Parts: sequence; structure tokens; C-alpha cells
Amino acid sequence: MKEKVKKFTKRSLPEEVRLSIKISQAKKGEGICVLDLRELTTFTDYFIIMNGNSSRQNVAIYQAIEEGLRGKSLKPFGVEGLEKAEWILIDYGSFIVHIFSRQARDYYSLEKLWGDAPRLDY
Repeated sequence: MKEKVKKFTKRSLPEEVRLSIKISQAKKGEGICVLDLRELTTFTDYFIIMNGNSSRQNVAIYQAIEEGLRGKSLKPFGVEGLEKAEWILIDYGSFIVHIFSRQARDYYSLEKLWGDAPRLDY
């Protein structure tokens, strides 16, 4: 028998996902959404997707998330894209944070690519 997947609501998100979103909001991340990938892939459970208004802001969002989660004893498995900061990817295993420039977000369009995934907007 198939295991039932927990409901997908803002309240049901894991604490570290909620904390990442809260930190992103405090750093003025825009267009924040969470995609529930639990039924669609095995490499992660959630994508957190957002954009900033500049590469400097994108780096500030990244630094704040990394610092905030380090306080909860969480360290990323990997970080990519810090050099240009057009698309910063922070891999925490069970969730991945994507911080885009507006242009890169429109170009890569992860929300459309993973259009089958349940979505929460903030």
C-alpha cells in the first residue's frame, strides 16, 4: 500500500523550509514560491524559488539563509552560482533554494518546468 503524502500547506512545511522563506522575505526576496516535488522526484522534496533585484541582493539573501540555517545546525550540501549571482542554488538535500535575477528566472522558468508540482505562493 502506498504511503500517504502529508498535506501541502504553509503550516505543514518543514521548519527549515519555513525559516528559509521567512529569512528571504526579511531580505526582500520577491515572488517567493514553494513547489512540492515529493510525488515527482527522488532528489529533493521541495524547491523554494524567488528572485532579487540585483546580484548583490541575491548574495545577501543567500548569506542570510545560510547563516540562519547554520544556527539550526544545517549546512548546505552544495552552493552554486555565487560568482555571477544570476542564479544561486543552495542544496539542503530535502529542499533546494533557487535565488534568481528576474531575467534568469524568466529564462529558466522552473515553475513552468515543474508545472505538475503543487505550489504555494508567498
